[in-house]
Amino acid sequence: MQLMNITNGAVLAEVIRVAGDFKTRLKGLIGRTGLKDDEALIIQPCSSVHTCFMSFTIDVVFLSSELYILRTMEHMRPYRFSPIIAGSRMVVELPAGRLAATSTGVGHQLKLLVKEAL
Repeated sequence: MQLMNITNGAVLAEVIRVAGDFKTRLKGLIGRTGLKDDEALIIQPCSSVHTCFMSFTIDVVFLSSELYILRTMEHMRPYRFSPIIAGSRMVVELPAGRLAATSTGVGHQLKLLVKEAL
């Protein structure tokens, strides 16, 4: 899978995990020591996040059902809570600095591409 910013053509991540059930959404990135530059966690459904029990900083993207970016939180440190974002249907958690590195911001639209197996 690949997460792409179709507004500017930047690739945000190529190694993507999806947390779609209660257990995986609850665990999120807890227990991980970090994210590689090309990694992301997509949490769905989701309109707020926390970084309790995490040991590293992340960038957070709140998306509408059409994958438009409603809000970003850059360099969200451990033991922090985001506000509830109205209209957010999913959240993408990325390595800290990834949003700035890809010039990704509010109003941009993302796309999830599934690579076909050969």
